[in-house]
Amino acid sequence: MFHAPIVPRARKRLRPAECSVPRHDEVKFEDVRVYLVERKMGRSRRSFLTQLARSKGFVVEDILSDEVTHVVSEDSHASSLWKWLKECAPKNLPDVNVLDISWFTDSMREGRPAAVETRHLIQDTLPTEGSPPTPVATVSPPTPVATVSQYACQRRTTLENHNKIFTEAFEVLAESYEFNMNEGQCLAFRRAASVLKSLPWAVLSLGATQDLPCLGQHTKKVMEEVLYYGRSFEVDNILSDERFQTLKLFTSVFGVGPKTAEKWYCRGLRSFSDILADRSIHLNRMQQSGFLHYGDISRAVSKAEALSLRNIIDGAVHAITPAAAVALTGGFRRGKEFGHDVDFIVTTPELGKEDRLLLNIIDGLKRQGLLLYCDYQASTFDMAKLPNHRFKAMDNFSKCFLILRLESSQVEGGLHSVEGDSRGWRAVRVDLVSPPLDRYAFALMGWTGSRQFQRDLRRFARAERRMLLDNHALYDKNKKEFLAASTEKDIFAHLGLEYIEPWQRNA
Repeated sequence: MFHAPIVPRARKRLRPAECSVPRHDEVKFEDVRVYLVERKMGRSRRSFLTQLARSKGFVVEDILSDEVTHVVSEDSHASSLWKWLKECAPKNLPDVNVLDISWFTDSMREGRPAAVETRHLIQDTLPTEGSPPTPVATVSPPTPVATVSQYACQRRTTLENHNKIFTEAFEVLAESYEFNMNEGQCLAFRRAASVLKSLPWAVLSLGATQDLPCLGQHTKKVMEEVLYYGRSFEVDNILSDERFQTLKLFTSVFGVGPKTAEKWYCRGLRSFSDILADRSIHLNRMQQSGFLHYGDISRAVSKAEALSLRNIIDGAVHAITPAAAVALTGGFRRGKEFGHDVDFIVTTPELGKEDRLLLNIIDGLKRQGLLLYCDYQASTFDMAKLPNHRFKAMDNFSKCFLILRLESSQVEGGLHSVEGDSRGWRAVRVDLVSPPLDRYAFALMGWTGSRQFQRDLRRFARAERRMLLDNHALYDKNKKEFLAASTEKDIFAHLGLEYIEPWQRNA
């Protein structure tokens, strides 16, 4: 007989999170009826996998009946499994597919019942009456994981994330470590999340992660909890922590970083009203605008709004220099439908004229009554000071950080606004950067992102090619020379990498 697994005493009352996998009533595969064997799998994991399969349109039976067509087990002992099946004696047993968990994994990855192959089958090793005993067959191992690079720049990562249940947990942990100034652990969880985002299949067991890079003991412990209980208890503790929630709130304000947020928290401040009521706090211009327009700029910007802003910037640029180029970068260039701000690169074919370009654009936006806030930073770019052996988060090109007024009439389909907002306009965060034309490809690459993709691209260049890459240039340390690039493809070619399209850089 099979018995329910022993649940650790400390977690006896825990249950898988009901919302960890969405439930759908639609049945897509009527002819396939799956039964998951609880032995070895465990009650919590069986519940999780049942919800997962049902969410994809599979029928999963709670009891082993004559309706079942596919029995799935993680028990590697074929003889004990078949002994139990024969004791249950379903009438249709000769016609049932008795399968290893690898068939279930393949089916979840494909979003439909996978074709049953020999490697999926758990063969009956029990002798029939009057027949000689046969050797015990072993379960075919799961399909090995294809080689996954440790570098995000060698992985194609689209917006389709099959492992959100893990990556969302990792991102909370990374943010928590960032607030605690623990850069190593923060980076470890971001790398792990980046690897899982790149997989074209869902991780359903820890065994499937065996050959994946960047997954350490801590990340696997979190994954194990999520697999068995539907959530991570460490993440739950972080999300219920007052300090974490307060720092997250404060840093959501434009112009407020982790250090300022921590300082306010240590002074006993817990809300925006606490900050604004404290007369000893002197907000800078950026923070004042951040609080003033918080309701708008803390809200997501839609792709339609981003495209409208491109038209506005494009018009302002071409009114000054018809030959100038405007490129929408950031998450929108990577295919996202929503973002927290909108980034543009603007440049002119005349070298040296780009410094004045942003100031002219700002004047044009001001005359149109669209400029709500502006922080302009003049260029400090000097080729003579390159290569830079220490990467800086912000490049040295001229740039400006803006808040613009966007009218509903300017957006196709109207503004992405909140219910009850009848103003007919909203404030949107916009960043403009203006590199010289010969630096355009490097700036475009850097400002397109994602952050982890760019971090690994620089790491690959340094570790694998002995080159230094940033938003300004690519330097070959062996040849002791700068490598020219007029397009992003040139940069990939210099590094000996296959070109990866922007929509595949969502690492």
